[in-house]
Amino acid sequence: MVLIYKIANILAGILLGITALDRLDGESDFFNNIAKKLMPFTTTIGGASLGLGIYFLLGFHHILYNALAIAAGLLLLTHVLSQIPTIGDSLVKVSKKLMPFKVIVGVALLIMTVLRFLGIHILG
Repeated sequence: MVLIYKIANILAGILLGITALDRLDGESDFFNNIAKKLMPFTTTIGGASLGLGIYFLLGFHHILYNALAIAAGLLLLTHVLSQIPTIGDSLVKVSKKLMPFKVIVGVALLIMTVLRFLGIHILG
């Protein structure tokens, strides 16, 4: 389950941080091509990041990392959150407040997850 969580977070980081990542690859469009292929799976990736982020946050380990994953999930699921009864409107408001930080959340989550694959745990 941890591997699925890490893969979902890397994919979420790419989808959210595409504007910054596009500048890094120059004219090769490497990240844009990946993002285009991931677009149909945005809901699944966001759901995995949000759901597993909440699950792992309940263990009170790596709080910052899990909070970033939850934020990424909320940002990727903005279109779905409004359909949840009772709390959907509140979640959409949270997601819209996070929207200016979309690229920052994505790049930070991508970097932290890649470092975790390498066994380096920084900032929680």
